[in-house]
Amino acid sequence: MSLRPFHLAFPVRDLEEARHFWGTVMGCPEGRSSDSWIDFDFYGHQIVAHCTGAQAGDAGNNPVDGHGVPVPHFGIVLELADWEEMAERLKAAGTIFEIEPYVRFRGQVGEQATMFFRDPSGNAIEMKAFADLSQLFAR
Repeated sequence: MSLRPFHLAFPVRDLEEARHFWGTVMGCPEGRSSDSWIDFDFYGHQIVAHCTGAQAGDAGNNPVDGHGVPVPHFGIVLELADWEEMAERLKAAGTIFEIEPYVRFRGQVGEQATMFFRDPSGNAIEMKAFADLSQLFAR
């Protein structure tokens, strides 16, 4: 079975703010839009920013590798070179990281590069990469 694109709708407080962050900072091409939502191409997946006028909320944090991982969060698994470029782009844009870019589970099963940050509406985002993609679901 081939990998199918996922669809995720998420709340944003302001569409122009979301358009700048997702389109310019994250580099996601814009698709359809209206006065209350915008589609973005998130590495071949459809994410939709729906304007609610409110900041996104958290359900809490879970401890992972010595860090408090925000819940909920979403993201994508990139090629390592693309992950490194994204980390530099986010730093250059002045992004405040919840968890700075680093390699999690170093030398263990599931070793991965990861970083956590938030969009302007408070949605938690994780971008990750594996030097060996076979480790994605390794136990």
